[in-house]
Amino acid sequence: MSGWPEGVRCTLMRGGTSKGAYFLAGDLPADPAARDELLLRVMGSPDPRQIDGLGGAHPLTSKVAVVSASADPVADVNYLFLQVGVDKPQVSDRQNCGNLLAGVGPFAVERGLVAVGDPETSVRIRMLNTGDLAVATFPTPDGRIAVTGDTEISGVPGAGAPVVIEFPPSGSPLLPTGNARDVVAGTEVTCVDNGMPTVLIPAAALEVTGYETPEELEADPVLTDRLREIRPAAGKLMGLGDVARTTVPKLSLLAPPRYGGAITTRTFIPVRCHTSIGVLGAASVAAGLRVEGGVGEGIARLPSTGDRLRIEHPTGFLDIETRVTYEPDGSPTVSRTAVVRTARKIFDGTVFPRSADVASRP
Repeated sequence: MSGWPEGVRCTLMRGGTSKGAYFLAGDLPADPAARDELLLRVMGSPDPRQIDGLGGAHPLTSKVAVVSASADPVADVNYLFLQVGVDKPQVSDRQNCGNLLAGVGPFAVERGLVAVGDPETSVRIRMLNTGDLAVATFPTPDGRIAVTGDTEISGVPGAGAPVVIEFPPSGSPLLPTGNARDVVAGTEVTCVDNGMPTVLIPAAALEVTGYETPEELEADPVLTDRLREIRPAAGKLMGLGDVARTTVPKLSLLAPPRYGGAITTRTFIPVRCHTSIGVLGAASVAAGLRVEGGVGEGIARLPSTGDRLRIEHPTGFLDIETRVTYEPDGSPTVSRTAVVRTARKIFDGTVFPRSADVASRP
């Protein structure tokens, strides 16, 4: 007989430019504390290398999606995103992840939560972290999930089948503070939330160009200190409370585009620099650039027509379509957001978490 701890069925998937473990909610403990303790053992946290688990030693590869059938008549499935700490025993549900969202639809079809269509399938997804909805549409010719295609996204080698994700208007304020500009820790910023609480900061205001590599920015102690001043102050201003143990709000540095896009970005989670940019973070950046009087004015190069903006990031770009309109009271609101991503199943099987007694040793 096996002496391994009891295993849990799991699917490891790349969604967009992130990678994570996907679980059916019924396969995990119902108690959140017990669930989180199990996921720490599954991912190999806390450990900078996550050598004893599925995690890839970086916030972008230490993620979990928990999926279940939805009783909501306007949604097919519920999706709970959990960010698992790498070197700290933390599991946070304070944010969404638009990259792992790209894998939720195919996962739901494969696990029998949603009937497959032909030639494509649309899955209505309730994002439990915020309550917002998303609709993911992907090709399923002859009732089979397409595993190949010619859609390329920066930060991912090769090409794959497209997953088109539409975000219906949430009804939440685009500007959580009510202002196009705020002064936070002595720096002018724009605080936006189009699915991801994000603080837009001109790179020059923090005495960097915004073109540095993530490694160069992470090695800058002065910049790190400034980011650590801005994030908690902005979090309180945005109504997020104490953000010390969360990864939101994201901080995105803005610089003029170099390669024909609308803006160059460097995004921090919370002080680790993203090697690309998250889907919902990009949605918030794109919407924020369209806010009249925001800090993006004079930095961004917006197209004269159309909704599509190209967001440049350290490993390429992300195209996102965002439309901002103004209410009679003058407040901006987002009427449309859409993005194209890809996803790929890496493995499906049983994951064996390290034993609880080993995980608890110092």
